Parts: sequence; structure tokens; C-alpha cells
Amino acid sequence: MTGTSERTLLTRLMLLSIAAALVTITMKTVAWRLTGSVGLLSDAVESLVNLLAAIVGLTMVRWATRPPDEEHVFGHEKAEYFAAGAEGMFILGAAASIAYVAVQRLLNPAGLESVGLGLAVSVGASLVNLGVAMTLIRAGRRHHSITIEADGRHLMTDVVTSAGVVIGVIAVAISGWHPLDPIVAIAVALNIVFTGVRLIRRSGAGLMDRSLPPEELALIETALAPYRKDGIAFRALMTRRSGRRSFVSLAVLAPSDWTIARGHELLERIERDIVAALPQAAVATHLEPSAAVSKKKRLIVRNRTRRGSPRKR
Repeated sequence: MTGTSERTLLTRLMLLSIAAALVTITMKTVAWRLTGSVGLLSDAVESLVNLLAAIVGLTMVRWATRPPDEEHVFGHEKAEYFAAGAEGMFILGAAASIAYVAVQRLLNPAGLESVGLGLAVSVGASLVNLGVAMTLIRAGRRHHSITIEADGRHLMTDVVTSAGVVIGVIAVAISGWHPLDPIVAIAVALNIVFTGVRLIRRSGAGLMDRSLPPEELALIETALAPYRKDGIAFRALMTRRSGRRSFVSLAVLAPSDWTIARGHELLERIERDIVAALPQAAVATHLEPSAAVSKKKRLIVRNRTRRGSPRKR
């Protein structure tokens, strides 16, 4: 997939997320107005956060998929980490507002109205989120987009919390214990705090050039294994993730009697094999003489010199 087509696809996915957020905000607001449930209100607030996060994500995805330029020779992929961090901050803000409203309702309990119709509308909104969330998570993994995947996981969290809210409202309607409604809302707030903190930590790790995860390092080692069997050694392997792209650098130790052309051909094959294992990787290699080969060659030269030197009488 070319950069332009990939950018178009990721843009459409974020537009889908924005459309889903608008639909679910409307439906969940209707559900809250019908029932008066603070739990359903918290659900609607979280959908508002989804909308803000999707708008920021759209901006960052379009920026991150721009090709490298003179000022950004390594590309713009790190912009996605800002989107994930911003989404995490939005989530924490939503959690604080939900908790505030829930505590107020806990201090001043109120009954619920039109529970059946309100819950039907809320369940419909959750089904919309579920479909969009599964689409975004799959696409985010396929294209290594932290923004798309983070938005999908946030929507999936919204689905889970919505299910908890629905169960809580049903329990309130059956038991008549009204404080349960704000308690459910507080539980929703705590749950999305966990999601927000996780997104912020992931964003920070990306901005700090964290090494590739173990499963991707294993793919690199698998690509290098055939060369090790042929006597080629490697050192100074360094990796980092930048949005959708991976960066790999390493030194390749080849026999010191090789020609430049032969060494260059070896580097090209190694880089090609690593990219085949990690399609989004940018690989930089450096050729060095093998210390073992150089030492062996020095011993041969020294022995020849000794054999050719005149004997002392």
C-alpha cells in the first residue's frame, strides 16, 4: 500500500470514528434525558470524549502520514504519540467530571424514569461503538497506527462501561435502591482513569524512543540467524519505534579480506531480510572487519615472517 492510499484509509477510519461518536452522543444523551440516570449521563460524557479524541486523532494521523521533508528527514510518525497522549488527558478529564456529578447524585438520590426505552437506546449506541471499535483495532494493528488502535480500544472500553451502566440501571429499577446509580457512575470513572493512564504511559514511551517489543526483536534475530551460521557476526543492535515505523541499526562484522563490493552486497541482503520481517522498518547497517578473522590473518602473517627470517648463529 502506497503512502497516499494508506493516508486516505487512515483518514477515513478516523472520520468513521467521528461519525460514530456523533451518533452515540446523540443516542446516549436521549437515553439520559429519558431516564434521568447519572450512570447513563456518564456514558454520554465518555462519548463526548470519544469525539474530541477522534478529532485530535484525525489531525495527528494526517500529519503523521506526511512524507519526510528537509526538516523532518525521519518522517512525522511521532505526531501519533501526541494524539494518544491527548486522548489520555481527555479521558482523565471526563473521569473527573463523571465522578463529580456522581457524588452529587449520591448525596441527593433521585428516581429513574422510562427505564426500558432509555436502556434500549443506550444498547443501540453500544452496538454502534462495538462495530467501529473492532474495525479500528484491526486496522490499527495492521497499519501499526497507535492513534487508530488507541481510538479503537477507547471505544471498546466505552462498550464495556456501557454494559456495566446498563446492568446498574436495571439493578436500580428492580431493587429501587437509588444510590446504586451514582455508584455505577463512579465505577465507570475509575475504569476510564485506568484507560487514560495507560494511553499516556504508552505515548510517553514512544516519545522517549523505547526499544521495539520482544516479539519484534525476535523477528530481527530470526532474519539474522542464517548469516550467523555463515560466520557473519553482529553488534551494537539498536532499535526504536516512531509511530507506525520501526528504526533498526546494527554493525555487521564480515571477514577483513572481503572486497567493498562484496561487503556492500551483504549489507543490502541483510537490510532486505529485516524489512521483509518488519515491513515498516527503516534499517541502517555499518560494515566492520571481523576481529576473529583479522586476528587469524595477523597470526598467519607473523608465522610467515618468522619462517622467512634468517636464523641466528
